[in-house]
Amino acid sequence: MKKIDINAVGKENVFDLIGKEWMLVTAGNEKSFNTMTASWGGMGWLWNKPVAFIFIRPERYTHGFIEENDRLTLSFFPEDCRKALQVCGSKSGRDTDKVKEAGLEPVALESGSMTFSQARMTLDCRKLFKAEMTEADFIDREVLKRWYNEKPGGGLHTVYVVEIESVLVKGN
Repeated sequence: MKKIDINAVGKENVFDLIGKEWMLVTAGNEKSFNTMTASWGGMGWLWNKPVAFIFIRPERYTHGFIEENDRLTLSFFPEDCRKALQVCGSKSGRDTDKVKEAGLEPVALESGSMTFSQARMTLDCRKLFKAEMTEADFIDREVLKRWYNEKPGGGLHTVYVVEIESVLVKGN
């Protein structure tokens, strides 16, 4: 993988990148890590830094890895990896080696973070902020009802804001 200028991310359609293509959120190190598929999040500029924000339910296995580590990666894949992303979004690392089952090849970055050789782009990030969602914080109660009460899948998300420290792409 080769590093590119962080401004190149701005050429991507972030709505498609996260909402349609999905991403793998990966935390941990070469000895112990976990990954999960996510399609909620965003990117922007905050505190004079390029940032991403992600939402992880506390009962997800990856949540513990995010809590225990200062860094994480957000990795984006070509369409031919869609099945691998489906595996990583439907299986728990508690129960199976989903990276192996998905056919992904882990790669350790200089920072110690993990990504995968199949990723077309990886954002290597450092945690800056976290907040726990609470029911009282929902201004639009319909969002709470639709995404949490009518579709129970666990607790309310933890929101993480992470600084994008480097962007890596598949090298030629």
